[in-house]
Amino acid sequence: MDRLTNTIRPYAWGSTTAIPGLLGVEPTGEPQAEMWMGAHPGAPSRLDRGAGETTLADVIAADPERELGAAAVTKFGPRLPFLLKLLAAGAPLSLQVHPDLEQAEAGYADEERRGIPADAAHRNYKDPNHKPEMICALTPFDGLCGFRPPLEAAELLEGLGADSLKPYADLLRAHPEEAALREMLTAVLTADRAEMARTVAEAGAAIERLGGPYAPYAPLVHHYPGDPGVIAAMLLNHVRLQPGEAMFLGAGVPHAYLDGLGVELLANSDNVLRAGLTPKHVDVPELLKIVRFEPGDPAVQRPEGNGEEVYEAPIDEFRLSRFALAPGAAPHPLPDTAPQILLCTAGRPKAGEATLSPGESVFVPAGEKVELSGIGTVFRATVSV
Repeated sequence: MDRLTNTIRPYAWGSTTAIPGLLGVEPTGEPQAEMWMGAHPGAPSRLDRGAGETTLADVIAADPERELGAAAVTKFGPRLPFLLKLLAAGAPLSLQVHPDLEQAEAGYADEERRGIPADAAHRNYKDPNHKPEMICALTPFDGLCGFRPPLEAAELLEGLGADSLKPYADLLRAHPEEAALREMLTAVLTADRAEMARTVAEAGAAIERLGGPYAPYAPLVHHYPGDPGVIAAMLLNHVRLQPGEAMFLGAGVPHAYLDGLGVELLANSDNVLRAGLTPKHVDVPELLKIVRFEPGDPAVQRPEGNGEEVYEAPIDEFRLSRFALAPGAAPHPLPDTAPQILLCTAGRPKAGEATLSPGESVFVPAGEKVELSGIGTVFRATVSV
């Protein structure tokens, strides 16, 4: 078992206080958006087995079967298939979707063939992998996830009383659901930018004046004035997760995180197609290939029971669970059939002989037996084999 030293990513939307508060350190004044735990090449965790510090990615590459187990290597290849994060949103993230595996493989191969540099601002596919994800709230956590029914979205737009929004509301009422959502999103993202900026300004004034069901969209107006993503975001469901609640986001589901601290677990990928709320590249034709225009309520998971509380996800690349360790409880032995990362978020629990503080994490190779004990909260990230 290895203690991990992890990189904190200073994205502009990050909270300046949430991750330092969990770690018990003084804020730097700079945004601290994500802490990455895993072997992603962008920021692999570091560890020291007595011969000096190295990366978890290099340790796994040196002996994949020893670190991951034969079953995981056979199923997923010689790499850790998941990435665990602390995510701290102090401002809204971009409105985005992720490709499925077939789309990612095809998109990556196409951009490689066209010679687009890996770090190019207009590159869509950083790797050939899909990026399903799970977010579990540590504090009240606000987000937008999945499409509202078109008629509901039309009523929301009409309630703003803005004449410039009427054509978009009419689009939502004029077609079957999937076609209505596609037509509306396409119209918003391809509109004349100057005209759209005026529409967003008119809508934004009404959003800030009316509050109520429009309150979740007010930060978008503040942080992204004139951005067409403000209007596109109103097609989506607003979700507030309470601590311990989670939701799974599959391929093609549009979403944006707005505010809060959470534990995020995702497939080991960095593929993002953006629809707005960002100064970064927005590739509208490629985005429209990826989005699934299917309305539906986000499935919020509320774990119950004692011992290991599992957050269900319909994929095998990752499995997220939580242990709320109470005083006097018996130790919890963990399965040793697959690699796992354990993250403490509260208390001072023990993983084997190692005492963990909030924000500390360990990598447990496949085949190594470990049990959780003491008092606190531990999240467990692993795979299904």
